[in-house]
Amino acid sequence: MLTGKKLFNTLLTELNEMGLPGMSATLDEMYRSPKFQELDPLTAIAQLVEPEYQKKMNKRIQSRLRIAHLKGCPQELTNCFDSAERIYLPAGITETLAALDFVDAGLNICILGPSDSGKSYLAKAIGIAACNSYRVQYHHCEPLLEELVALKVTDYTKYQKRMKKLCSTALLILDDFLLHTITDEREVKVLFEILEKRAEIPLSTVVCSQREPNSWKAMILNDEVSANSLMKRATKHYTVCLLYTSPSPRDTR
Repeated sequence: MLTGKKLFNTLLTELNEMGLPGMSATLDEMYRSPKFQELDPLTAIAQLVEPEYQKKMNKRIQSRLRIAHLKGCPQELTNCFDSAERIYLPAGITETLAALDFVDAGLNICILGPSDSGKSYLAKAIGIAACNSYRVQYHHCEPLLEELVALKVTDYTKYQKRMKKLCSTALLILDDFLLHTITDEREVKVLFEILEKRAEIPLSTVVCSQREPNSWKAMILNDEVSANSLMKRATKHYTVCLLYTSPSPRDTR
């Protein structure tokens, strides 16, 4: 059995061959430290593994942010608090949402407020924070529905795969929800299918809307049945209202 310097060199070679150069460099640094011999085995293993673990986790988070369409976004939940510019209702709701327990429970959030009130900022901040532990997707509602309807006609297999991903991601964020009137009944059906399938599992969905839910019927061909079904699912758990006195440069909508 190898010991001492020969074992050390063998470990360095094996770590590099396994594609773990960071861990190899950490071991090299640890071995050359005067205090190396004083480390108990578990502490030594922890110091060796931790940098590689953090590197892998950061890579995973960056991948989730890219897939979620949130990579490079600067939004932070720590900036979402009552101020002279805006108030979040009900009181304390941003702290509740920051814990992300609603994702585990599969609860939905409806964020309401006028243009530039900070709806998108809050939704993106939630999505970015959730990427530390969950798979997330962020979309603007209207172009997503148009894309899905077109895909359903041109490539149904691809449509099914796309819907499967949308209906299985841990957190789905739909921004600009019913911003404009939906005149295509197929879009209403696709939207209902997404919300219905996610509710059955259940998985969390966040919608951001400038319009009060009781006005949604007018945005979907005056279809009261569909409007009530959408409202029932989107507003079932948490409804966040943003009130503001002046727009902030950090907000996109």
